[in-house]
Amino acid sequence: MKLTVERLHITLDGNPILRDVSLQARTGDIVGLVGPNGSGKSTLLRSVYRSLRPADGVVRVGDDDVWALSARAAARRTAAVLQDAGGNITGLTVTEIVTLGRSPHHGLLGRDGAEDRLAVEDAIDHCGVRPYAGRDYASLSGGERQRVLLARALAQGPRLLVLDELTNHLDIRARFELLELIRATGITTLAVLHDLDLAARLCDQLVVLHEGAVVTAGPVLEVLTPQILRKVFGVRASTERHGDGVIRVVYAAQPLALDGPAGDDPCRPTRRRW
Repeated sequence: MKLTVERLHITLDGNPILRDVSLQARTGDIVGLVGPNGSGKSTLLRSVYRSLRPADGVVRVGDDDVWALSARAAARRTAAVLQDAGGNITGLTVTEIVTLGRSPHHGLLGRDGAEDRLAVEDAIDHCGVRPYAGRDYASLSGGERQRVLLARALAQGPRLLVLDELTNHLDIRARFELLELIRATGITTLAVLHDLDLAARLCDQLVVLHEGAVVTAGPVLEVLTPQILRKVFGVRASTERHGDGVIRVVYAAQPLALDGPAGDDPCRPTRRRW
């Protein structure tokens, strides 16, 4: 299902956080949100998964404005996996955590039926968490927990996945395994990623945010140009598609750019004034 964000404005405590942000994710595409810290990436996600109402603009999943839907109806379409979202969960097994993904499909007194159980079992198998389905979630490693949270999201039966730094704090093998799981779902996905190499490998399209506005958007090789990498991220680098088909970011021997994101020289020592 297609995601459309049109002219989104978000203000917090009187301060503009996002300004005139527009983007699209075609059905089945993985779109990455990249940009320096504080550029508004997670704030944008909050509006997409209906946690933070925008001051202006529209977020559509399919043809429907998510803010015109009920919270339950919106949750049937969009599932979010946030960084460290399960950090305080204790006393629940993996299967119980995944089963929580079926909540939007029930009424107040709803019970799990055959369809719910099948959705949970399918999500557990897809994410490879069957070996520890009966274990306490709190006993799992970071990579295992992220798989479980992804399984809970898939059990929701969403048409859109929203991911905020899902690979944060994971070792490199766990990162690649998680990326493969996401790609294999075939679900339209909007993902915040700090690691540009992972973003280039995973995403069909990238949206670069800086200071609350979209700088550029499009295919990876058209977006991560040397000019954008220098001006927005403050590094000297380029992107190349290698012989194996994978797009990689190639950093210069001296990667820090003279004109960093704030327009100053990160290599220049600070002279202290007395």
